[in-house]
Amino acid sequence: MAALPGEQTALIETRAGDIVTLRLNRPGQRNALTQSLLVELDATLERLAHESALKCVIIAGEGSAFCAGHDLGELERLRSASAARALFALCSRMMQRLRALPVPVLARVHGIATAAGCQLVGACDLAIAGDSARFAVSGINLGLFCSTPAVALSRNVSSKRAFDLLVTGRFIDARTACDYGLINEAVPDAELDAAVERKATEIAAKSGTALRHGKALFYRQQNLDLASAYEIAGTVMAQNLMEPDAAEGITHFLRKR
Repeated sequence: MAALPGEQTALIETRAGDIVTLRLNRPGQRNALTQSLLVELDATLERLAHESALKCVIIAGEGSAFCAGHDLGELERLRSASAARALFALCSRMMQRLRALPVPVLARVHGIATAAGCQLVGACDLAIAGDSARFAVSGINLGLFCSTPAVALSRNVSSKRAFDLLVTGRFIDARTACDYGLINEAVPDAELDAAVERKATEIAAKSGTALRHGKALFYRQQNLDLASAYEIAGTVMAQNLMEPDAAEGITHFLRKR
């Protein structure tokens, strides 16, 4: 959804080679997720899924925070359960697009990531945060259990830790989030951009076909029994082996050795 002349877009898309950064741009509202922003994110991710040259997507936020979750003003104006279900279904669809995107998605987290903002971190494949970042699923403090954020949170964090966060609404810092498994790395704030760029560049240096085979297989096999997981993994690895990138990489390694 393009901004009108003189209007500030709520989502900024920038490119550096085969890396795309999507930056939430509602800094005055701590990048709270409105319906229109969710629609824009959803459409953008759907479009990016068809870009064959893409290697990595970074999700970031403008201003003092990563994302404060749903826009509470918008939630307050919802007058029916059906309207609320439609909003949460839209958000859930967007979160699932992150998983369905063929390439790795990396969250760059600073400030706060609360409720659906914490869900957004959990929905990304990878996450790096500055040391001052804080995380919470704090809807319980408002009388609203963070049910949809619980889906992403419980797929990153152990059951007891996730449930504790959900029923207390307490904040954890970046180092704790790393220990819990919600993020991959916590770095000094001044080094956050460099750490994110380094990780994205490291990913982008790899074979695009291998990344796409690998991400799809990684999530597909997780909920299968061991034998089924190995069967599918073997099929995918065989397909990957037949790709030109793999043949070239193996030949280059053997000749170099």
